[in-house]
Amino acid sequence: MADNIIKLVLPENSEEARTNKEIGQEFTKILESESLNAIYQPIVDYKKQVILGYESLVRGPSDSALHNPVMLFDMARRTGSLTELDLLCKRTGIQGFKAKRLPGKLFLNTTPQGLLEPGHRTGLTLEYLRELGLKPENVVIELTEQYQMTDSHVLSNALQHYREMGFEIAIDDLGAGYSGLTRWAELRPEYVKIDRHFIQNIHTDAVKQSFVRSIIDIAKELNCKVIAEGIESREESQMLMDMGICYGQGYYFGRPQSNPPYSIPESLFRGADGFIPRSQPWPVREDIEDLLTEAPALLSNDNLEQAYRYFVKDDSLTAIAIINAQREPIGLIRRNKLLTTFSSQYGRSLHGAKPVINFMDRSIIMVERSWNIEQVSNLITDNMKEQIEADFIIVDQGKYAGLGRVLGLLKKITDLQIRNARYANPLTLLPGNVPLYECLDQLINTQSEFCVAYCDIDNFKPYNDVYGYFEGDRVIKLIAEILRDNTHKSDDFIGHVGGDDFIVVFSSQDWPERCEKILAAFENHVPSLYTDDDRSLGGIYSQSRDGIEQFFPFMSVSIGVVTPDTKKVISHHDISNMATHAKHSAKNIKGNSLFIERRRTSLLAQ
Repeated sequence: MADNIIKLVLPENSEEARTNKEIGQEFTKILESESLNAIYQPIVDYKKQVILGYESLVRGPSDSALHNPVMLFDMARRTGSLTELDLLCKRTGIQGFKAKRLPGKLFLNTTPQGLLEPGHRTGLTLEYLRELGLKPENVVIELTEQYQMTDSHVLSNALQHYREMGFEIAIDDLGAGYSGLTRWAELRPEYVKIDRHFIQNIHTDAVKQSFVRSIIDIAKELNCKVIAEGIESREESQMLMDMGICYGQGYYFGRPQSNPPYSIPESLFRGADGFIPRSQPWPVREDIEDLLTEAPALLSNDNLEQAYRYFVKDDSLTAIAIINAQREPIGLIRRNKLLTTFSSQYGRSLHGAKPVINFMDRSIIMVERSWNIEQVSNLITDNMKEQIEADFIIVDQGKYAGLGRVLGLLKKITDLQIRNARYANPLTLLPGNVPLYECLDQLINTQSEFCVAYCDIDNFKPYNDVYGYFEGDRVIKLIAEILRDNTHKSDDFIGHVGGDDFIVVFSSQDWPERCEKILAAFENHVPSLYTDDDRSLGGIYSQSRDGIEQFFPFMSVSIGVVTPDTKKVISHHDISNMATHAKHSAKNIKGNSLFIERRRTSLLAQ
């Protein structure tokens, strides 16, 4: 309202008044003609190494002074048209997302002030989705903190209404807005985006690293997912991965554009040394190409009769890809749907000459042939949970290559899971020696930088003898959980190699801090494992290995760390020897201890 008053006191013939009037008229024209353009920026899932979804961003006409969204929304605020513009932006973003068949979730921006305007009507976003056949659970309402909000109660009610309709909520630019942590705690969003200021050069700024780690810790308590915005370099991305960030967004992965990529090159998830972070447990990275079946494709203007002939000729063919002139897939003709159409009276004669584009399924999943089984399985299970017998499209740099069967993928995944289970420790379900050796040998072969931490519980046997095997198993599961909580889920590997012995292969750069956190966490938990009487004594009496009764203090953890020189060590046997010596050195230190072996080659080789 204040802005409108200021405009009234300007002379009618002033240059500023004329400019404001022209821009106002142009703004009205944009709303009436709905001449907005949507561009999309990918948001990546670091763990799965796939695209989580896309943020929809709007722009005004390219030749307009209102092309910039800041100018566009400022004009809407001045004229009381935030609700109208907000709804138009959502509709434009939804339509483009559907038309481009983008995978994953759609992040739609909305302004808090728009939600609180008298003209705002809830439910329109859901109506847009239903018109296009999209589900609300695949849409995230992203709340921007561009303007200060005072009525948090009304805002909370509005967002709760979104949740009841099936939408998730995200808060944008955490650290840059007016409300910050207070708004986060009040609204409890499913996602929170860290402002780009804290991401820029984070790999060289300890203060920014501390801030982001604090956000990650708070997010765990609030059951919230963290997205880092503004990632522009490999170094920033690698640091965020090391810190445990789940999702990332920025120019490094892709600029906002009208036709964004369907997948992210695997190389962008590599460290500076070329190492690709692995998820836990250590996967067998077989290529999806093993599941590729060469199958015919039709152009969009080909007719249904041609598709029918393919199905009659090959009984095993369950779908045919529809491609454009550039051999880019745009849909699928499903066998069952076509045969059902042709089986009706006059079905074939009525529809046989019609173009396949009118009958194709546009809800398709596309994967690159260079992807591995793990990447594809994460994408398929997120998007095709109830379509076990369906096909997905395999492309080579965006061009059609062939089809894959979900059923075949599930069989392959099952085989790999059986293999992993065969070598997993039954108590902790962590991988054992065989996967560990494979992990180490692969790192040696690729000459990656890593370190190995041998973790052993001191005074575990006396505790197990006094308290029994059930309580002893609780201790084993406790240390396993502490290791999981303090290692990077994608970069680091945890192996349970027997009894109370664990091996952690660290590829994350901040492994010294992680080791210290492991020691501190175990030290904090240990007293609760003893009775009140034993706690007052600070330990227990039990027989030593020689059969002599003696006092044993509280259990502690000894960690021996080695940083192998992969140019000199030959196999996992060399590293095992080094790690064992480092563990013994750590156990010679009383209490919870960390010993770092500075020698980088096998002691036997020296």
